[in-house]
Amino acid sequence: MKVLQFTIPVPLDKSIIVQKDVLPFFYPHLHRHQEIQMSWIQQGEGTLVADNNMHAFRPNDIFWLGANQPHIFKSEASYFQPKSRKKIVALVIFFNPNGELASLFNLPETKLLKNFIMQSQSGFKVPEVYKAEVSSKMMQITNSSGTDQLLQFVDLLKQLSGYADMPPLATAQKSQMVSEHEGIRIGNIYNYIMQNYDKAITLEDAAKQAHMTPQAFCRFFKKHTLHTFVSFLNEVRINEACKKLTDGAFDNIATVAYTCGFNSITNFNRVFKTVTTQSPSEYMTSYFQSV
Repeated sequence: MKVLQFTIPVPLDKSIIVQKDVLPFFYPHLHRHQEIQMSWIQQGEGTLVADNNMHAFRPNDIFWLGANQPHIFKSEASYFQPKSRKKIVALVIFFNPNGELASLFNLPETKLLKNFIMQSQSGFKVPEVYKAEVSSKMMQITNSSGTDQLLQFVDLLKQLSGYADMPPLATAQKSQMVSEHEGIRIGNIYNYIMQNYDKAITLEDAAKQAHMTPQAFCRFFKKHTLHTFVSFLNEVRINEACKKLTDGAFDNIATVAYTCGFNSITNFNRVFKTVTTQSPSEYMTSYFQSV
């Protein structure tokens, strides 16, 4: 997907870029870059869109994004309010396995690491049980330099390659390549849906945002996202519902359902189970047991 191609500035004396972001909200546009990205969300919450899939994120989540994988960390709507004092904090590591590091990964001794990188092109979220180890190693990389930093980085890759049960962020089937104009249009549609998920959005409303007829919009959206409009909207709403259910800011499940754009608790329960394979109460139980 040719979406707002970024070039990460690489210092001449470094092959690994370590960046600390402290901002009012995450960069709000769908984009990609040739560097692999590891993001440790230290502060902030919202929805990550990676390729054609969505994932809620909250503090202490860690994500691996593959090279040229279209993505957007969409901060919750409250971060964009004019008087908002919220901020996001993230520690990010970028590296290009085909750039300055190519010779390292072509060594016979690093074959397993190269295989791990190739198998992780669709990204992954670090499971809860491994977060402490990975975040500790990311801090060691941040606080070191030169040869020490490179060795710590290789150790992180070795550590990650030994973990099991890390399902990809996106399905194996990729959406078709699109022009930059189409990519920006898709990004605008994503933004519109994610900012208005709590309202009664119709197909006609979304089509107007793309300046298309409903019929043409349906074909365009399905072709480039592998989602129907309704399935994407439902996933956004359920992602938001999952965050609200586990944040403990609402009195009951029905309140969460209505604040996420559902007009009946029955429909909410049905869609929730379709998206997550669990009922809302089962999801809450499973989440708090794992935490």
